Amino acid sequence: MSTTSPPPEIADLSDEPIESAPENLGIDEFWGDDTGATTAEYAITTLAACGFAALLVVILKSEPIKELVTGVIQTALGLGS
Repeated sequence: MSTTSPPPEIADLSDEPIESAPENLGIDEFWGDDTGATTAEYAITTLAACGFAALLVVILKSEPIKELVTGVIQTALGLGS
């Protein structure tokens, strides 16, 4: 008894011509409605910004970075030796 199934049959579409878009359609009608696309872009950008901010918090809480930033500030203010 075989447990494998035969491969699916794939139709050969190489002979069929590709239909072009009607000449009277504008770009919006051809591609369809993009309602909500801007909202999705803002959501992805906000998520990326939050991830970057979290990474910065983790990096800036490390002791070597604190010492580096403190040294730069002290040197800039003329408090360094």
